[in-house]
Amino acid sequence: MAQHYFDSDPGAASRPSTADLVLPDLHLRLHTDRGVFSPDKVDLGTRVLLETVPAPPADGHLLDLGCGYGPISLTMASRAPGARVVGVDVNARAVGLARRNAAEHRLDNARFAVVEAGGEPAPDQGAGDGAPSARDLLGPFDAVWSNPPIRVGKEVLHAMLRTWLGRLAPEGVAHLVVQRHLGADSLQKWLDTQGLPAERVASRAGFRVLAVRRSLP
Repeated sequence: MAQHYFDSDPGAASRPSTADLVLPDLHLRLHTDRGVFSPDKVDLGTRVLLETVPAPPADGHLLDLGCGYGPISLTMASRAPGARVVGVDVNARAVGLARRNAAEHRLDNARFAVVEAGGEPAPDQGAGDGAPSARDLLGPFDAVWSNPPIRVGKEVLHAMLRTWLGRLAPEGVAHLVVQRHLGADSLQKWLDTQGLPAERVASRAGFRVLAVRRSLP
């Protein structure tokens, strides 16, 4: 059976490697491995997001949805050292790498959790393992940054976005990066129907960056 980076326990044999995240304000060498998203290099969509998104709230509660081995979370943590950053992913191998990368770069304000598809913490995972508390996963989040796993399929993707974007703070903003040819424009329309009005704030190299807010009564 084919293994995917969005499997909870990818069966691909380990082949450790590294990838460099190079931004105007930051250079991090990150540990990667087979069975995680874009193990050979930080993917273009993530770099488009990180080069265009506004600065995160300096002392906010911040979320990286689908954190992989941590490039988005660790950029948040570096740019907002007074903030609490939570990175979540269903892939246990990726989360282990993210924790290692945070520790090596001394970004102690970033913590990572393995979660179920519905957003609940995976079982047998305590805060002592470098995970945020279950309460921290509930938000509210002042900012969400994400390169969401479009290839999981619409049903799973929509459920995931409803769960986590529903945890935005009233004034919070989510920034999502999505490839145009993988449905960025249709996703924007769907978000609008869910009480999550979305605005395209950047477009580069075939990617759209969407800013999403909660529509409050």
